[in-house]
Amino acid sequence: MAIPNNVSRRLRQAAADLSTALLPQIRNRVDQVIRDSFDQIVQKRGGAEINGVMMQYFHWYNAPDSSLWNQVRDRAPELAQAGITALWLPPASKASGGKSDVGYGAYDLFDLGEFDQKDTVSTKYGTKAELIAAVHAAHKAGIHIYADIVFNHKNGGDAKEVIRAIPVDAHNRSQDVGAARDIKVWTHFYFPGRGDTYSSMQWHWYHFDGVNHNMFEPGNEAIYRFEGKHFDQNVELKLGNYDFLLGCDLDMEQEQVVGELKYWGEWFMDTVGVDGFRLDAIKHIQGDFFNHWIDHLEAYTQRDLFTVGEYWTESLDALHWYIGYTGGRVSLFDVPLHYNFHRASKQGSGYDLRRILDNTLMQQQPVFAVTFVDNHDSQPLQSLESPVEDWFKPLAYAVILLRREGYPCVFYADYYGAHYKDKGRDGNIYEIWLNSHKDMLNKLLQVRHHYAYGDQYDYFDHPNVIGWTRLGNDAHAKGMAVLLSNGKDGHKWMEVGKPNARFVDATGAIAQPVHTNADGWAEFRCKGGSVSVWVQQ
Repeated sequence: MAIPNNVSRRLRQAAADLSTALLPQIRNRVDQVIRDSFDQIVQKRGGAEINGVMMQYFHWYNAPDSSLWNQVRDRAPELAQAGITALWLPPASKASGGKSDVGYGAYDLFDLGEFDQKDTVSTKYGTKAELIAAVHAAHKAGIHIYADIVFNHKNGGDAKEVIRAIPVDAHNRSQDVGAARDIKVWTHFYFPGRGDTYSSMQWHWYHFDGVNHNMFEPGNEAIYRFEGKHFDQNVELKLGNYDFLLGCDLDMEQEQVVGELKYWGEWFMDTVGVDGFRLDAIKHIQGDFFNHWIDHLEAYTQRDLFTVGEYWTESLDALHWYIGYTGGRVSLFDVPLHYNFHRASKQGSGYDLRRILDNTLMQQQPVFAVTFVDNHDSQPLQSLESPVEDWFKPLAYAVILLRREGYPCVFYADYYGAHYKDKGRDGNIYEIWLNSHKDMLNKLLQVRHHYAYGDQYDYFDHPNVIGWTRLGNDAHAKGMAVLLSNGKDGHKWMEVGKPNARFVDATGAIAQPVHTNADGWAEFRCKGGSVSVWVQQ
C-alpha cells in the first residue's frame, strides 16, 4: 500500500531493526507500528487524502494494437471520478515478442516504443510519446502511476556466444547433473535499433548466471549454470533454489548489472516520472537487491516511492520473511487472500465465510497487503489460472474495497470485461468471456470514498452470512454496514453507532430502507449469493 511520507520511514526502520529469523517478533513489532500509524495510512493510500484504490490497467489478452497508453490518457478523468487513485501499468519496455508480447519477455529496458527493434517501433501498448502523455494525463487527473518492471531476466538476445556451463536438475537447481561443457546461447544483447542511445552497455554471458537453452542441442530444455557462477541467494527455496525462472537470468552480484539497473531507474524516473513500481517475480531475485535499488531511487528523486512486489505463494512465513528482509520497503500482493476467494467461489455455500480472511496478509500484516480478486496471471488460460467465479466477485470486491485493511487493486478485466481465445493446458482452444462488473464496482468505489472510514466492527459469526460495519470519523461521519451471503438470503443485527438513522442499500439489490434503533443497531439484510451495502442517508 502507498504509505504516507511521514510514517513510511518509521515503518521501514521498525522492520529493518528486526531479525528476519524471528518471525513472531517481526509480526509483533510491525503490528505495533500499524496500530500507531493506521489512521494516517488509511487516509493517504495512493498518495491522496481519500481511501486509495489501485487499478491493474491491463490483462494478459489486451489487443496488440498499441492503443492502451491512449486509453489511459483518455480515460484518466473518468477513472479518477470513479474513485481510482493509482494505476498499475504493464511493462512499458520493448520485449522479445515485439507487439505481441505482454511485456514480461524483457529485452531492452531503454526502448519504451521508440526504436525499430523486434519488428516494431511501438510496444503492444503504444509509443514512448504516448506513454509519457498517458502519465501526464493521469497525474493531471490526480492519479498516481506504478510502473511494472522486469529485472529477473532478459530474453531475445541479438547474438550467440559459446561459453562453459554446467547442467542442473530442473527439479533441484542446487544439484548438478553433468560435467561442464560448451554451450551456445543467446546472451549477447547489443540492441541494433537503439545502439548507444541512453546507454552504451552491451550485455554478455557474464552478466547472467544461467540460461535454459543451448543451440548445440536444440529442443533440450535443460537449465545451465555458467561455470564459475552460482545462482543468487535469498530467493524462494522451491526446486532447491528458485533464482532461475526463464531466459537469461540476471546475476545480481555482478557490479555492472546492478549499476545499469540503478542507472536505468534514474533515466526512467527522469523520462516518465512515475510514482512507484510493481516488481515482477521477486521471489526469483536476490532478496536484498531491491533494498539498495529502492533506496538509491528515493535518494535520487528525493521522493517516497510506493513499491509492491509479486511474491506468488500461499506461504505466509515466506511473505512475512520478505517484508522483514526488505525492511518494509516492499508491500506484497495478498496471494493467500486471492486463493481464499477462489476456493470460496468454487465451493459455494459449502465454504465457511468465517474463514475468508484466515492466513492472509490482510489479516496479519494489513499495512503491507495489496489485496486483489484476480489478475493477469490468475485469469482463465494463464500460467497461475485460479479465477474467482463470476457470482462471487461482487462479494470479494466488497471485502477488499470496504474493509479497513489492505490497499485494494481492481483488475482491468473485472472492470471492463474481456473476450479472448487461447490454448488450455490440455492443448485445446477455448473461448473465454469475462463479464464486466463496472456498475457494481463503481458503486463500491463510491461507497469506499464516502463511507468506508473509522472503527470497524466484525460479525463473522455464521458460516454463510458475514458482515461488518464502519462507524465513520470526524471528516466522514456517516455509517455503513456490509452483509454478504454465499447461501440463502441473510440477515444480521449489527451496530453502526448511528441511533434512529435511515440506511439504504447502495447496491440497489434491496429497495426497502432499514432504520436503526435508539442504540444504533439494526437488522440488515442481503439476498442469497449476494452482497448488500447499507449506507446512512
